Amino acid sequence: MQTMDPTHAAPTGGLVSPAAARNADAILAILQAHLPQYGRVLEIASGSGQHAVAFARGLPDATWIPSDPSAEARDSIMAWRHDASLSNLAEPLALDAMDASTWPTETVQSVVCINMIHISPWSATEGLMALAGRVLTRPGGLMFLYGPYLEADQPLAPSNAAFDADLKARNPAWGLRDRDAIAAEALKHGLHLTLRKAMPANNIALLFRRT
Repeated sequence: MQTMDPTHAAPTGGLVSPAAARNADAILAILQAHLPQYGRVLEIASGSGQHAVAFARGLPDATWIPSDPSAEARDSIMAWRHDASLSNLAEPLALDAMDASTWPTETVQSVVCINMIHISPWSATEGLMALAGRVLTRPGGLMFLYGPYLEADQPLAPSNAAFDADLKARNPAWGLRDRDAIAAEALKHGLHLTLRKAMPANNIALLFRRT
């Protein structure tokens, strides 16, 4: 299913992420296969909003709730949301994974976080896991992560090694995270890693379930 039209110009006020346009279809296929058909999906660090539009369109019976701590990102999400006119796409939340006072109190059926963990300090990952543990209260609740990771049982692709070095040069608190360390942090909050799936461009999808 084609969800992102590369020839479609960004709406006024909307930011554009080429990576979001490239990977939306591959990610959507996984979400369609594993997310519940109905329910509320909380997206953490939604960025430009392109993913939120693509996934809300591709999952029409779910309510997609984007969020981002950046006011610029939220303005972009609103621009894409207005352009798409999707009834199941909510307004973005001013949610910061490192600030529990910004977290929603309502429960959701799924949490989605794409390409955030490596471009943030480890405390953001700790916050993400605590947040997911709070809002995913029912058994089977899903947390979906996507991005490049370090894996002890998999060779590190040269492109990912270069990316990791570049991230650390930009900010020493950034960098690719160890998959097992992420799984251990998730487990502290009742979330078990149930699926690892290779994705294009040396990325992987990790699916966690609430038990």
